[in-house]
Amino acid sequence: MKSLTDLPNIGKVLADKLIEAGIKTPDDLFDLGAEEAFLRIKMVDGDACLSKLCALEGAVRGIRWHNLSTDRKKEFQRFITAK
Repeated sequence: MKSLTDLPNIGKVLADKLIEAGIKTPDDLFDLGAEEAFLRIKMVDGDACLSKLCALEGAVRGIRWHNLSTDRKKEFQRFITAK
């Protein structure tokens, strides 16, 4: 994979936000993980939300974000609330 948009859940808009946050390749995203990538996006997009974090996690795992477990989504909700 050479493009962020090759990953599940990553369309042009989210790919542009990732690039703006300094995350330019799928490997960059894999190395950082979903939470760190989300925090970097949050710095350039104050409206970043739970859906974006779930999309990033799904991209890292290679699955649609809808398939994340309810427990994982709850963990992300707590993560966002704490930040």
